[in-house]
Amino acid sequence: MAHAMTKDFGFTLHKTDGAARLGTVHTGRGDIRTPAFMPVGTVGTVKGLYLDQVKETGADIILGNTYHLMLRPGAEQVARLGGLHSFIRWDGPILTDSGGFQIMSLSKIRKIREEGATFQSHIDGRRHELSPERAMEIQRLLGSDIQMQLDQCIEYPHTEKQAVKAMELSLRWAERSRKAFGNQPGRGNFGIVQGGTNEKLRLRSAAGLVDIGFEGYAIGGLAVGEGQALMLSTIDFTAPALPSDKPRYLMGVGTPDDILEAVARGVDMFDCVLPTRSGRHGQAFTRFGKVNIRNAKHANDLRPLDEEHPCPALSKYSRAYLHHLIRSGEMLGMMLMSWANIAYYQSLMQGIRAAIAEGRFEEFRLQTKEQWRRGESAA
Repeated sequence: MAHAMTKDFGFTLHKTDGAARLGTVHTGRGDIRTPAFMPVGTVGTVKGLYLDQVKETGADIILGNTYHLMLRPGAEQVARLGGLHSFIRWDGPILTDSGGFQIMSLSKIRKIREEGATFQSHIDGRRHELSPERAMEIQRLLGSDIQMQLDQCIEYPHTEKQAVKAMELSLRWAERSRKAFGNQPGRGNFGIVQGGTNEKLRLRSAAGLVDIGFEGYAIGGLAVGEGQALMLSTIDFTAPALPSDKPRYLMGVGTPDDILEAVARGVDMFDCVLPTRSGRHGQAFTRFGKVNIRNAKHANDLRPLDEEHPCPALSKYSRAYLHHLIRSGEMLGMMLMSWANIAYYQSLMQGIRAAIAEGRFEEFRLQTKEQWRRGESAA
């Protein structure tokens, strides 16, 4: 099928099954099998895991946060220390977001102007400015393989006027981001579609980004409180407006069910803090559905979370032991549960890819959902 290359960054679409797509993103640091889930390494660490463990789960790529790394230890400092890959000891691809979402959600005071965003650090209250040019400079200093444009992300609910304003500003910032990205062989620059849940705005945003021309396209501004049904209906009309020969990335999503449904609508890449955050709070994701390990019924249960899974966190430790660790607030419990969740997410992606390759994705989607439902109702 389509094979678009920009120097040595590109995307190969191997097969489609309905709208679901099997592909490979090619970067100067290696390939990313898609559909892909990218564990979130916010400040240079996937919380609770060694990066060797992350790699062993099957992850080809991790995500780093521009906002957090620019505040601490600082992009220039990371560059002095050899770049993000060397600093954190990860030799695969890294995607960095642009900081737009964190400015919306974390900064104490923010002001959005045409030039960029002015905000106060959530750490120490110091004042910072982030323009499209500075966002790209930071990502270049970090040395990430996929770099996102700076965009304005807005909270839900919002007015149509707010959605129009943020979408149009994001498009102007996309043009500036693209120019600032420059020529970086082996690396890709992704544009971000905005426009709330409004079809006309999303299509205008997508068309504007395609005119500018990027190595990949992201759907931003979802999973911000609108609910799954509205999120999926937005993907329904947004994904087909994006080029079929470029990767499509749904930012900040999501649950295993969100991922299955978005793959069915043509999305290739995902990231979310959910597996590690939920793990730290005692919730496991498994092929039998969700397990709240804090629940008293697990106190005497010698079964592992999934005895057939290759990850030791899922197959080697009893639910009783995990229950004890989490209830005791022990760090090991949080580490094991986070490891189990990242491993399950990666095995889910592996199953999705195999199903698309064999032309049975819809069957896989329905069987996986039924197994979750049966497992949770029997628990």
